[in-house]
Amino acid sequence: MTSGGRATVVVVGGGILGTTHALWALEHDFEVVHVEREPAARGASVRNFGLVWVGGRAGGPELDLAVRARRLWEALAKEVQGVGFRPAGSLTLATTGPELALMKEAMARDDMAARQWELLDGPQSREVNPELSSAVAGALYCRADALVEPRAATHAIQAYMAQKSGYRWLPGRAVVEAARGAVRDDTGAWHGGDWVFLCTGANYSGLLAQYVERPPTRRVRLQMLETAPYPGRLTTALADGDSMRYYPAFDLPGRAALGQQDEIGAQAHAQLLVAQRLDGSLTVGDTHDYDEPFPFDVEEPVYQHLVAKAGQLLREPVPPVRRRWAGVYSEMIDKDRHLYWREEILPRVEVVNGPGGRGMTCAPAIAEASIRALDPDAGP
Repeated sequence: MTSGGRATVVVVGGGILGTTHALWALEHDFEVVHVEREPAARGASVRNFGLVWVGGRAGGPELDLAVRARRLWEALAKEVQGVGFRPAGSLTLATTGPELALMKEAMARDDMAARQWELLDGPQSREVNPELSSAVAGALYCRADALVEPRAATHAIQAYMAQKSGYRWLPGRAVVEAARGAVRDDTGAWHGGDWVFLCTGANYSGLLAQYVERPPTRRVRLQMLETAPYPGRLTTALADGDSMRYYPAFDLPGRAALGQQDEIGAQAHAQLLVAQRLDGSLTVGDTHDYDEPFPFDVEEPVYQHLVAKAGQLLREPVPPVRRRWAGVYSEMIDKDRHLYWREEILPRVEVVNGPGGRGMTCAPAIAEASIRALDPDAGP
């Protein structure tokens, strides 16, 4: 189906994955119909750190995808006001001998250069980020990592698209049915195109349940918080030594020497990540809960654990907490073999979902691959 001679793409989902699909389609001269069940994005796309996280990814296709996405984020930010892109890099911090030893082992990876890693001692770490405390014995500096503003980026891209011809944004409409190259929303309206992308995030009920008996994905719940503005400026994003328990780049023999986490950290599958927002506040987290049904409330001991960890690593006291929240994202069950879920569930109707904790990092590159498949001439 075409509109005014232009092919049409329908995108279902207003999060970062759906929004970047809409953006690349629009940039490559497709008409775009963009449907979202909420008035605006409210899921994992706005409930994350805003990390464009390259360094910790698994070697091979996952690292390649993250590197490509990092380049796309930087290019996108030159065109779209309000994304808040900063090439800040990150420091993964060591406070113990085994953590530092694992970092040294990681530096021997064949793909170390692609990650732009540098191993720093304590004083060098504080030179890069003066807000670190004396408890930091060393760090792995990843220059490739970057930051965007998660509460703003998706909305900024949509505002940019709204200024262009050929883009229709239809919020507040839940898609309830699909057919060949088309979907129907809960007002009864059908939206047809040459291709439909379903980027519905962690919502498997309703639409997807009609066409997919058993998704190859699972849902993960996390807890995070935001502080009042921190008195200093963090020049990088931060991760603690526990983060190496979870990121695949550190799945090396030395990981076993890290030993057991403390009880609360182990129960919550916690790692500390810290990102400073443009207003000076700190986003702090996070945890991993895989057992559904997820609780509707959040657990204060977990937040106390994360704040204490941050307080150990920062030079100044952690400011008062002003917001707490939980989020849920979708990831592949076999995420070591499949980076995300891509499946044509009906003719010209394709699910693109399940990037997991890679979503904010990799969405631009995943969307680019989708549009290239429709239009081989759609270059960078």
